[in-house]
Amino acid sequence: MSTDKGQILIPIARAAISNALGKAMQANEEAEWLKEPGACFVTLTQNDNLRGCIGSLEAHRPLLDDIKANAYAAAFRDTRFSPLTLDELDLTKIEISLLSSMQPMAFSNEVDALEQLRPGIDGVVFEYGRYRSTFLPQVWEQLPEPAVFMGQLKHKAGLPADFWAPDVRLLHYTVHKWKESAPE
Repeated sequence: MSTDKGQILIPIARAAISNALGKAMQANEEAEWLKEPGACFVTLTQNDNLRGCIGSLEAHRPLLDDIKANAYAAAFRDTRFSPLTLDELDLTKIEISLLSSMQPMAFSNEVDALEQLRPGIDGVVFEYGRYRSTFLPQVWEQLPEPAVFMGQLKHKAGLPADFWAPDVRLLHYTVHKWKESAPE
């Protein structure tokens, strides 16, 4: 992934949010690779604090559509936060995480699974029945210990941190990410 992809993706996300707030903004959407299927997460922060994060785990639509839809959803549909306002737009930084394909993990138990995790590299999807959650690789910055990371991932899915069952399913992925140095 070249750095210039971020210089295209971030303005597309910012324009999607800005236009939804009634502040017209254009972004270059001409790159051919934007038409290819892609999965991304759009993370919004204010003063280094999370303000919204929504994404797709699997490529099910063109990357351009995924960026726009997830930017809009991170700004207005993340249920942890009130919808973003026009007054907040200039205070908000955007980060785009472009996901690789999911790879299932093979493990015999939780200890084996934890030993396979690569802190700072792996994004992880936890699945058990109807319970599902994910953490992007960036979450390792706050949760650097694999056991704590996994416990919080289970908690996010709605299960106790010490939960484990033989039919737990784990998948891992990596990301290429770009973050605004300052809102534009």
